[in-house]
Amino acid sequence: MASYRIGQAAELLGVTVDTVRRWIDAGDLPSTRTAGGQRRIEGPALAALAAAHRRGPGRRGGEAAGGQSARNRLTGIVTKVTKDEVMAQVELQAGPYRLVSLMTREAADELELTPGVLAVAVVKATNVVVERPG
Repeated sequence: MASYRIGQAAELLGVTVDTVRRWIDAGDLPSTRTAGGQRRIEGPALAALAAAHRRGPGRRGGEAAGGQSARNRLTGIVTKVTKDEVMAQVELQAGPYRLVSLMTREAADELELTPGVLAVAVVKATNVVVERPG
C-alpha cells in the first residue's frame, strides 16, 4: 500500500506542510511514525481527505514532460476507481483539480490504479492519459 511523507501529501493536496500537520494533530488525517520518527500517511486516508477537501480552480503546475509532447502533466492522488467488464473510470485529485479519466479496465489493472496511489494525468486536447510516475 502506498504511503506518503507530509511534504508529498501537502504538494498533492495543494496546501502547506503546516496545514497537513494541523490536520494530523487535529485527528482529521491519520498518520503513523517510522522508526526514525517521520510521519507517514497511508494512501487511502490521503485519498479520502483529498476527495473531502476539493477546492475551486487555481494554479497548479505539473512535472516536466521528459521526452513527451504533452506539456500538461498533473501529479495527483487517485481518489476513486470504478470498473465494469470493459471500462474503468479513474478520479484523480491534483491540488485543486479533480480529473476524471475513462480508460479500459485492462489499462487500469495494469497500472494498479486504486485509491491512494500516486499517478500523473497527462492532458492533451480533450484526452486525459493517467500513468504512474517512475
